[in-house]
Amino acid sequence: MARIGGRNAWIAVPAGILCGAVVGALVWLSLPMLPVTVAWVGDTLRNATAPQPSATPEQTPAQTAADGGAVDCRTLYADDLWNELTWRPGSLLGQSLGPPATTATSFADAAAPDVLVTCTWRFDAGGIVTTLSKVDPDAVSIAEAALSGDGFSCRTAGGATVCARTQGSVREEHTLRDGLWLVSVETQWHPDDYGARLDRTVWG
Repeated sequence: MARIGGRNAWIAVPAGILCGAVVGALVWLSLPMLPVTVAWVGDTLRNATAPQPSATPEQTPAQTAADGGAVDCRTLYADDLWNELTWRPGSLLGQSLGPPATTATSFADAAAPDVLVTCTWRFDAGGIVTTLSKVDPDAVSIAEAALSGDGFSCRTAGGATVCARTQGSVREEHTLRDGLWLVSVETQWHPDDYGARLDRTVWG
C-alpha cells in the first residue's frame, strides 16, 4: 500500500489505539444504562399505542346552575355561535343581572325569575338580549297558557316548553325546563336556529 506523504506511523498507531480504548471505555460505562434505555423505549411505544383516557365532560350551564355555580355569557354559547356573534359587524357584548327583555310582562311577573346572567349583544344593525334565570318549577305549568295568550306559538318536547313569536323585526323565544327559563329577544338580525342552538348548549 502506498504510504501517504506526511503521515508518521509512530504517532498514528498509538493515536488509533488510544481512540479505540476511549470508545471501549465509553461502551463499558454505558452498559448499566442499557436496561433503563430498553425500558424507556418500551414505555414510549406502549404509551403511543395505548388508548388515551377520555376527558371528563364539562358541565352544562343547567348543571352548573343546579349545583349553585356561577354562569356567564361565554358558557351559554357553543363555539360556532359565539364566533358568529363576536364577528358580527359592530359586535359589543354586555353582561349583567338585568331582568329578561321580554314583552310578556305578565308571565315574567308571575314567574318571578332569579336572574343568573343577561347577555346583551349590540351590533351595527340590531341586537340580541338573552337571559337565563332560575324559576319555580310550577312556572312551567303556566308558561304555555300565559305565553299563548300573548300570541306566542308553544310546544312541549323533551321535557321543555318552547314558545316563540315574531313581530316585525323582533323575534322572541322562550324555553322553560328543569326550573330554568331561557329567553331571547332578537332585533333585526336572527341567527339561524338561535334559540335551538342555545338550548342544546344550556341543557346538553
